[in-house]
Amino acid sequence: QVQLVESGGGLVQPGGSLRLSCAASGNIFGGYVMGWYRQAPGNQRRLVADITPSGRTNYADSVKGRFTLSRDNAKKTVYLQMNSLKPEDTAVYYCYVRTGGLNYWGQGTQITVSS
Repeated sequence: QVQLVESGGGLVQPGGSLRLSCAASGNIFGGYVMGWYRQAPGNQRRLVADITPSGRTNYADSVKGRFTLSRDNAKKTVYLQMNSLKPEDTAVYYCYVRTGGLNYWGQGTQITVSS
């Protein structure tokens, strides 16, 4: 079993910043990819960013230049620094880890960008 614990969501004004954390535990083998998806009401869950074991990152076009994803392998934790937030960033953000050929998901954390 794999467990993911997310933290850092909340309400922020447009132009503000938030930092999400996601800590993984359990049966995580070898190299593993971690990242974040988000889902706004009425929309599909879409990739925000992910990071490989070597630290290579991949971002959705909509967040490039504003969001930064990093990882601490010793802690099996990823951090998503979100700057210059926009109302369209409002969504439930889900952490995930891909290991052993399977994806595991966190419970989701709400981010609302509103004045």
